Amino acid sequence: MSQFDATKLFYSDTGLDPAATERQVAAALSGCDDGELYLQYVVSESFSFDDGRLKAASFDTQKGFGLRGVAGEMTAFAHATELSSAAIARAADTVRLVKDGHSGTMALAPMPTNARRYSDDNPLAGIDFSAKVALMQKIDAAARARDPRVVQVSASLLGSWSVVEILRGDGTRVRDIRPLVRLNVQIVTEKNGRRETGFHGLGGRTMYDRLFEDATWERAIDIALNQSLTNLDAVDAPAGEMTVVLGPGWPGVLLHEAVGHGLEGDFNRKGTSAFSGRIGERVAAPGVTVVDDGSLDQRRGSLTVDDEGTPTGRTVLIEDGILKGYMQDRLNARLMGVVATGNGRRESYAHAPMPRMTNTFMLGGNEDPGNILASVKKGIFAKSFGGGQVDITSGKFVFSCTEAYEIENGRLGRPLKGATLIGNGPDVLTRVKAIGNDLELDEGVGICGKAGQSVPAGVGQPTLLVEGLTVGGTAA
Repeated sequence: MSQFDATKLFYSDTGLDPAATERQVAAALSGCDDGELYLQYVVSESFSFDDGRLKAASFDTQKGFGLRGVAGEMTAFAHATELSSAAIARAADTVRLVKDGHSGTMALAPMPTNARRYSDDNPLAGIDFSAKVALMQKIDAAARARDPRVVQVSASLLGSWSVVEILRGDGTRVRDIRPLVRLNVQIVTEKNGRRETGFHGLGGRTMYDRLFEDATWERAIDIALNQSLTNLDAVDAPAGEMTVVLGPGWPGVLLHEAVGHGLEGDFNRKGTSAFSGRIGERVAAPGVTVVDDGSLDQRRGSLTVDDEGTPTGRTVLIEDGILKGYMQDRLNARLMGVVATGNGRRESYAHAPMPRMTNTFMLGGNEDPGNILASVKKGIFAKSFGGGQVDITSGKFVFSCTEAYEIENGRLGRPLKGATLIGNGPDVLTRVKAIGNDLELDEGVGICGKAGQSVPAGVGQPTLLVEGLTVGGTAA
């Protein structure tokens, strides 16, 4: 979408005048330390195919604004679906409340960027409705033809296209146009009355084209089917403290939850994170380097600029085991006397921004993954994870494995069911004994939740050997 089209979308089509809106925002934020008007237009669609037929298809369009004023540690925020001078004026009345007794100087605007992390094109417009339904039908038929034990196939296709404009009190405007697509395949197989499920998903800030390539969706079927069939033969997982090998890629979700949230600026400014006040200290084993990088092209968690207009980049959080910094939005960076890192994110115009992860992952090491596995006499190999729970203050977590195997004398053994990993995030990082040279990022399905807001995110890691991790199992 061109700059002219974006102007038409938010102004010409709504009756708003750009210059008058600029004056309104400047007046509303006068005396604040920071703030912005966040305008958003988003179109989204989803297709759900189950039991051989299209179960649901939806299309949604949303347009609205959020006006935020920041004074000291306080934030006033108002939003509306109506784009008009009157609606902005009403929001300004709310924002002015935060300035009572406060006289601040508006922080400088973020530095501009010429980077383009993804295309402006709208993925929803490139392929017609019938082709999207046909893809779901092909996936269903191909999955059922793979194996007679397949009893249920579910597939879904999701896409969105979001246009945002961030207008600051000094008149600075930042625009970003964000595509996002995703394909999910879930397969249920049955043997001797036992049913198990397998899943694979992929996507990113691209067009639909890659998802429609035969090799892409055929591979998604293969992975989901293999996981489901593997779990049909799984035995009860043992319980106790043992050596665990974590596979590359998606298992990085454990790192995301157990460590990532604890490295966000707001928790550390308030002293509620297990990492608070520990900059410069050793918090992980030597060799452990964790980064957050929102500037990777076309990745699900990437952004050209965050939702405050700050360009994204690579933030080193832990380097060779030493805590180096936190992920920051503008508010917490200002209060902590550091630089914003491009991690101010919000779910939509109806939400205020906060420090959030983008793509968070551990860098690779020097060990051959095969040698790591061969070094384990007895333990568990965790290949994929499902849901989990984390306490930010303590760092304690519980994660369930959706695909796991026993390790016996350096070789993979029987698949396991009911395995859960239990531990403390900061403690786990100190127990890393080997880091593989096979860093992988997830394939584009991550959703991160915080304070009631959900945003797309990416994770990743190499193969890791962790000693002394508690495994909760179902074996007697």
